[in-house]
Amino acid sequence: MRALVRRSPARPGGLTRFASLYGKFTVFLVVVCCVVAAVLGTLVHVVVTRQTVQQARAGALSRLDTAARAYAAGDPMHHQAALNPPGLPPELRKLALRGERGTALGDDHGTPTMWAAGPADGGVLTARFDYRHSADTIDGLDRAIIGSSALAIGGTLAAGLFAVSRVTRRLHRTADVARRISAGDLDARVADPRTTDPAKAQDEVAAVAAALDAMAATLQARLQSEQRFTADVAHELRTPLAGLQAAADLLPPGRPTELVRDRVQTLRRLTEDLLEISRLDSLTERPDLDAHRLGRLAERAVRASGLEAEVRVARDACVMTDRRRLERVLSNLLANAHRHGRPPVVLTVDGPVITVRDHGDGYPGYLLEHGPQRFRTEPTTNGNKGHGLGLTIAVGQARTIGAELDFANAPDGGALTTLALPEDDPARAAGLSGAPGE
Repeated sequence: MRALVRRSPARPGGLTRFASLYGKFTVFLVVVCCVVAAVLGTLVHVVVTRQTVQQARAGALSRLDTAARAYAAGDPMHHQAALNPPGLPPELRKLALRGERGTALGDDHGTPTMWAAGPADGGVLTARFDYRHSADTIDGLDRAIIGSSALAIGGTLAAGLFAVSRVTRRLHRTADVARRISAGDLDARVADPRTTDPAKAQDEVAAVAAALDAMAATLQARLQSEQRFTADVAHELRTPLAGLQAAADLLPPGRPTELVRDRVQTLRRLTEDLLEISRLDSLTERPDLDAHRLGRLAERAVRASGLEAEVRVARDACVMTDRRRLERVLSNLLANAHRHGRPPVVLTVDGPVITVRDHGDGYPGYLLEHGPQRFRTEPTTNGNKGHGLGLTIAVGQARTIGAELDFANAPDGGALTTLALPEDDPARAAGLSGAPGE
């Protein structure tokens, strides 16, 4: 269980499908495949069409030469040859009347035809070459180009998406591990097989995963060293503080004695707070969960803290929590409100949510942005500064009981802290509705 400490700015939303690497690669691959297929298809179409037209033109001219020889000799001409036929394209007719030979692609009664024409005794001698087979060949080629291009694009896209999906899955796993580390799970590791198996080729994703694992291991070692140091210092301070407390109790009554005892009590509280933080940082604490009425628990916490606070129960709820740890969280929030805020301090229960509100200057900007920081706190008008450990302990205890802690400033001034707890089963809540107060 862990506490989610939310700050004032909202977190940005996740990547959309087309803004992700997978979406961008998909669009890029589709565009590239379409461009390549269009260029290659156009090139093949132009080359084959040019060759087909040239072959038809050569056939028509050859037939025209044969017809011209037959016409000059007075022999019968081929049935595809004629003098001044009505279906001849006008441009070709004009060319022949100027005394030149040429060819043109047209039709003869709806049939694709390659015409060849030349001058003959003031008229136009023509020869026709059936272009239907060539046109069908080009049409078939175009269909084959489109079909093969579609198959090639589909195959290339499928292969490319399969390859990039493996990369993006590894990247997503690396990102998930990074988020787990950010949430406090320092044991999380990517453990990419490419980083542990020398036989596998290393790539950029493996390098990122290896760097993240190394960073996590280094961070874990440093944090554990700091935790051990904090716990060792706090333990070592206990013995001399106990002796100092005993010596302070032997001092004669007076103002100097009161100051010494007050400072000794402050050191003892600081030592106990450091020990508690070291236990919370180790993530070994386990809550003693039980069903409780939250309204009664809040009233009990206020009474136990000895601090002035108005308790409002807008809507009671049954929650699964550790009573001792929840009281610790609430007492620290109330103490912070009294130390750094101004009265009235109001504690409100609304279902499984508790809010603590004061009417001071509100939380400082660094706390709203980064959360509570140890040994950092803003001075107040009443001179109370504290050590910055109260809210840190509240965050750790909230994490232990699975609660969500949010720090914000009220619109009309003052600090506003919201503690959301997991609600218990409604059936058990109904069973506790008539239970005596705790």
